[in-house]
Amino acid sequence: MKTTLSTLTTNPLEVEQSPVRVALEPAKSKTELTINADIVNYVHMDENNRRGRPNKTVLVTGASSGIGKASVEALLGCGYTVFAGARRVDRMDSLAKAGAHLVALDVTDDASMKAAVDAVLREAGRIDVLLNNAGYGAYGSLEEVPLDEGRRQFDVNLFGLARLTQLVLPAMREQGAGRIVNVSSSGGQFAGPFGTWYHASKFAVEGLSDALRMELHPFGIDVVVIQPGAIVTEGSAIIRGGLMKYSGDGPYRVGARALDKMLASSDKGSLPSPPAVVAKTIVRAVQARKPRTRYATGGGAGLLLFLRRLLTDRAFDAVMRMFLMQGANS
Repeated sequence: MKTTLSTLTTNPLEVEQSPVRVALEPAKSKTELTINADIVNYVHMDENNRRGRPNKTVLVTGASSGIGKASVEALLGCGYTVFAGARRVDRMDSLAKAGAHLVALDVTDDASMKAAVDAVLREAGRIDVLLNNAGYGAYGSLEEVPLDEGRRQFDVNLFGLARLTQLVLPAMREQGAGRIVNVSSSGGQFAGPFGTWYHASKFAVEGLSDALRMELHPFGIDVVVIQPGAIVTEGSAIIRGGLMKYSGDGPYRVGARALDKMLASSDKGSLPSPPAVVAKTIVRAVQARKPRTRYATGGGAGLLLFLRRLLTDRAFDAVMRMFLMQGANS
């Protein structure tokens, strides 16, 4: 079916809008534009649609709070179809009201992940972006944190991310396009005391993302790493709780209590950024035609990563100890 539109111009004009090109040829007094009826709808879309941003499907993990929730809200605001996944579906009522599709998703449960991906593909027919955001910080000295807790840290922060990526890749390869956005941490390139399991898991996410980016290049699928700094989320309370549970009263108590005090002081200070700052960066990474491989964002991330590149290991250790003592004495 074809539709003919007319304009008053008499000059030849070519208009290019991805993914279609429309040619306007001069007529006697008007220019006739012949295009398919579905392109008429395309022309009348809003600005975001004309840029090709909406009508893409995004699956977000860890969407019930913090960075995940803020990212769902930001992506919905840009016109994306967003599937918000989390264990605590009851905490996502506001996202449902905003237009998100809710999905029960536990990244430590293979059946749950398979069911979530199947539900998205069944309803939307495709997955354009996977935002691997689910994660937490297990803190405490390596000596005192049980190995089971270390394994759980990797199950959530690394293996859940890897398994969900495995599940969406066949659809992305068939589409010939896709984007994997992995929320790592600025602490994926440097480490601090008492975060042994957390930093190890985030270093692993960084390495996995680099290797995966090269593997997927032939298929038109990109991989992007987001490196948040200090962010105001529930994560701080989880970190402090684990830290004091495992190391608050043992041989590492002096350092553990200093870190706990520093984190408590930081939460009340100006350093931590709201989750919306990271969400804005994630939207940039999703929308970019050629995204950067890494985006450091919020809460001193850029400064700390710069110092890590600039300083030797010993010098950086000294800086981290200085931060710890300053926080403890504040």
